[in-house]
Amino acid sequence: MKLQDLTLKEFLAKTCGNDPVPGGGSIAALCGALSSALAEMVTGLTIGRKKYVEVEDEMKGIGARMADAQQKFLNYIDEDADAYNVVFQAFKMPKETDEEKSARSEAIQTATLKAAEVPLEVARTAVGIMDDIRIVAEKGNQNAVTDACVAMMCARTAAFGAILNVRINLSSLKDQEVVEKLSKECQSLHDEAESKESALLTSVKI
Repeated sequence: MKLQDLTLKEFLAKTCGNDPVPGGGSIAALCGALSSALAEMVTGLTIGRKKYVEVEDEMKGIGARMADAQQKFLNYIDEDADAYNVVFQAFKMPKETDEEKSARSEAIQTATLKAAEVPLEVARTAVGIMDDIRIVAEKGNQNAVTDACVAMMCARTAAFGAILNVRINLSSLKDQEVVEKLSKECQSLHDEAESKESALLTSVKI
């Protein structure tokens, strides 16, 4: 059964168990799913209200994008766990002969790069929904503005958590050109997430 199909209690029980998955990468993706779900909720609380008729079409568009993002994040929960398992299996490959050592090393590098790419997608997606979340907070139902703020905070956590997982995998990669490229993107995403969250929370007066 996929992690995303577990009940909340089952997921938490698996998380606090002795297995390394779901780990931080999957939890970062879960934070992204929570973020997009909350933002979609606020659009739903806005659509159909006379007071917000002028932004109804905009809210409908954002709601649809949040639904798409949520499904992506749910898939990332399992993709992150699967990527870790592939790395784990690569480390278990035989290493008695030079040929085996070479094959094992190549498999580890390939699997590790994949293990970095999945959380990088989580971070990209999380940062990608932040502008919509800001619009929801500013133009959506103001009775739910704090829900939009929590959505933004969850998106930030998703981005930050995913970036940490990218970086720890990059530390094991030998291709320095790839490491430098992805490291720069991670820093850019980190700074953007931090800035966007701060801007919204500063602007909301509660």
